[in-house]
Amino acid sequence: MSDKRDYYEVLGISKSAGASEVKSAYRKIALKHHPDRNPDDPSAEAKFKEAAEAYDVLSDEEKRPMYDQYGHAGVDGTPHGFGGGAQGGFSVDDIMSAFGDIFGGGGGGGGGVFEQFFGGGRGRSRASQGEPGESLRIDLHLTLEEVATGTSKTIEYKRQVSCGICSGSGSKPGTQPKQCSTCQGMGQVHQRQGFFSVQTACPTCRGRGITIEHPCVSCHGSGRTEHKEEESIKIPKGIEDGQIMQIRGAGNHGILGGPPGNLLIYLHVSQHKTFHRRGSDLSCQIPIRFAQAMFGATVLVPTLDKKVEMRIPKGTQPGEKFRLKGQGLPRDDGRGVGNLFVTVTVEVPRKPTSEQEALIQSFDEIEEGRTESGKGVASDHSEEGPSFFERIKNMF
Repeated sequence: MSDKRDYYEVLGISKSAGASEVKSAYRKIALKHHPDRNPDDPSAEAKFKEAAEAYDVLSDEEKRPMYDQYGHAGVDGTPHGFGGGAQGGFSVDDIMSAFGDIFGGGGGGGGGVFEQFFGGGRGRSRASQGEPGESLRIDLHLTLEEVATGTSKTIEYKRQVSCGICSGSGSKPGTQPKQCSTCQGMGQVHQRQGFFSVQTACPTCRGRGITIEHPCVSCHGSGRTEHKEEESIKIPKGIEDGQIMQIRGAGNHGILGGPPGNLLIYLHVSQHKTFHRRGSDLSCQIPIRFAQAMFGATVLVPTLDKKVEMRIPKGTQPGEKFRLKGQGLPRDDGRGVGNLFVTVTVEVPRKPTSEQEALIQSFDEIEEGRTESGKGVASDHSEEGPSFFERIKNMF
């Protein structure tokens, strides 16, 4: 179990907080605990890094649902945009580079408001860091039967991979990219307006920190080409609709040596024509005959893979619900199987024969205490309401 604090607690926000609230909360903490404002306070730097890590996850539309569903285990590993040393920690340089968009005017590195308060000067060459690859999304649809047994799927998708001709450099073989002369490889330029500094992506290299004079003929200078991929994945039993599976490193390759993105597989469970699902429990309706409801019977009830017997007690009422233990879906935590809840409905002929009508009429006369055939005066109902036989008669 992770010893990290909950990211929502770190930023002091609720789980329903929107993107602007997440950003505002992080900004306040980052300004308060910035190491330049607290040079002799190691705890301030620790809080600064902790807040940056929380923001990296909660501001990311792909990472946040993974965190909400699986906690720290869903987003473990080094987050995109951070380096991390031998101990897997965050450096102040990394954090400044990754979150410059909050405190600056766009792009990637530190600056903007940080420079306004602290003077900046912590940037690193964009080309030396590389850019992380984008994560990709696949939607996968499953049947309820596949959820019950678990299954394996082979998925095909396309992603951007490092160009095999130029090895991802973007330059024609035999040539090399050059450091951008406008931004000196930083990928960003600064414009000062009095006390303020605005930081934007370099217009010459478009934020990459390099320029390519002789583009590769295969990738046209992008450093990546499209490639068709095939992945075999195992779907565990009891998976819920809307759950997300993640294959790390299976997304787009990074640029200039940056880390690859991930492949996110969104699972959708199709509705079943017979069964309704609620967690690991299933429910369905089955029709029974009037005589079976009155005298009792043993009927066959469908499940996802077979039919099982269910005993109908004598005098069963329309709408009564029965539980078949262990006939639902496997629980996603591996702890047992859910139940099947069966609601019975009494099957009524749409066009009853004269003989059927006569029989029901006889039943009604007995139930209501009539003393003569034809129209008689019915006895008063009990406080329990209309009898079973009267309800059946009214269905015709």
